[in-house]
Amino acid sequence: MPLILSIETSTTVCSVALHQGTTLLASSEILIEKSHSKYITVLIEKLFSQSGKNMTDLAAVAVSKGPGSYTGLRIGVSTAKGICYALEKPLIAIDTLKSMAYNVNLSNVQKALLCPMIDARRMEVYCALYDNELNCKEEVSAKIVDENSFKEILSKHPILFFGDGAQKCKNLFGNNKNAIFIEKIYPSAVSIGELAWKAFAEKNFEDVAYFEPFYLKDFMRFGSQI
Repeated sequence: MPLILSIETSTTVCSVALHQGTTLLASSEILIEKSHSKYITVLIEKLFSQSGKNMTDLAAVAVSKGPGSYTGLRIGVSTAKGICYALEKPLIAIDTLKSMAYNVNLSNVQKALLCPMIDARRMEVYCALYDNELNCKEEVSAKIVDENSFKEILSKHPILFFGDGAQKCKNLFGNNKNAIFIEKIYPSAVSIGELAWKAFAEKNFEDVAYFEPFYLKDFMRFGSQI
């Protein structure tokens, strides 16, 4: 089974994981703002020490591609590409919001719609909408939320809102019975790795030389310095 290293740096959480096929061997994360560049290689070294594996054993490297923090994504992608270049391994890119939806969907017993949200400052969030089979119902977008956001869909379907941008919605329409808010959900390298296995099996690889993160908005408008 392929050994895949996964890297997630799209928000304030910096996390890494190591999977052998679908089996998680080790994971590590840290939540210290503006620390990704300082700790990412330390966390990766810790993974291989814990698992007893060598980096030369890797079959591929997976990275969270965004949306999210400009600086955080740049650090994660640069690290992943550097490893791929050095070891001549393929690069896998996984949508950040979809990985969050995948994580929550593991316990989505009511088969509600899934709306992962990443804070994009002020009243704006990066979000998308998925069904319980992770089919995309609304594409990734930068949405300014207000009391009428998701009103039509909420009149017909329950929606699970989660991620560090969801609190904004809770304050606006949290009293809607179909709006369900889940706390303490954030992007994780573990979920990235679990989705990366399918991408690896399908040989869904990126061009290491030309791949760029999915920033969604330009640096001057968002400008998170993680």
